[in-house]
Amino acid sequence: MFEKLKEVEARYHQLNSQLADPEVASDPNTFRKIAKEQALLQEVVTTYQRYQSVEEEIAENRELLSEDDDDAIKQMAKDELERLNPELEALAQTLKRLLLPRDPLDDKNTYLEIRAGTGGDEAALFAADLFRMYTRYAERMGWKIEIVSTNETDRGGFREVIALIEGDNVYSRLKFEAGTHRVQRVPDTESQGRIHTSAVTVAVLPEADDVEINIQDNDLKIDVYRSSGPGGQSVNTTDSAVRITHLPTGLVVICQDEKSQHKNRAKALRVLQARLLEREREEQRQEIEAERRGQVGSGDRSERIRTYNFPQSRITDHRIGFTTHRLDEVLSGNVDELIDPLIAHHQAEALQNLE
Repeated sequence: MFEKLKEVEARYHQLNSQLADPEVASDPNTFRKIAKEQALLQEVVTTYQRYQSVEEEIAENRELLSEDDDDAIKQMAKDELERLNPELEALAQTLKRLLLPRDPLDDKNTYLEIRAGTGGDEAALFAADLFRMYTRYAERMGWKIEIVSTNETDRGGFREVIALIEGDNVYSRLKFEAGTHRVQRVPDTESQGRIHTSAVTVAVLPEADDVEINIQDNDLKIDVYRSSGPGGQSVNTTDSAVRITHLPTGLVVICQDEKSQHKNRAKALRVLQARLLEREREEQRQEIEAERRGQVGSGDRSERIRTYNFPQSRITDHRIGFTTHRLDEVLSGNVDELIDPLIAHHQAEALQNLE
């Protein structure tokens, strides 16, 4: 571990030197790339430097304890060691966590796709609730969210909503949200006060770069038609809606939110790229990690990853057995309440496997 830490520290100082180079500073793309890598290494280097400092303090206090004849100084050294030893152990664990292999997709912008499942109108309304929750979370995180496509119901729900979320570490924070989200509550239309159970599916797809997914024009069937809104009424008098079918896989993407056919086509292609990348990654997971599918972090969208129980104000994540009774706060955008325990669990498993 310490050889790796020395390499990281050397690389960090190299990046600092590059950032101070006027030639690099004059090239915004190069500067941004180097600054991003430097920022990723900064926490590792700062923690490692603190570890080294604590190690030196421990050595000094051990020397005082063994060589100094003054009882007061010995007691002071003993007290310091009782404080420093746990800190050193905690720093060592932090360094192990920071050196875990990083998911290369963690920094990607992300497509969030929410679809109503079983439950009819109630499922569509909960899909809208989840979309508001993630929108508020994106605002808290300083991310930009852009709606790509929607299919609304007359009651204000979503049969489907797709959005692109752009910002720092979007995929790393949202990747564990993929799966089936179950809701238990009394619908507004329920006169008997009975609790209904509905389901919504969430897909989290990292945005694909052009170099990652190469789509051939002859693999695409592109149809254009007139956009429509809730209830089927026309909302556009031109053929601006776009439906793209990827012939080799049968994947279909529809985009109609923009008034421009060109913009809808561009958005639909970007969504198709993300879905093809996710399809490719899923095939690789099935081949390489079949025995690990279903575990946290595998990306498997197993049934019912989470239940939102409104009468008890309770949210339970079934993958790790985590429960919170702060449902209102979470739906208001405090999704870290759910995400942080998942990330901690994933890191703990990774550390255990590493050891």
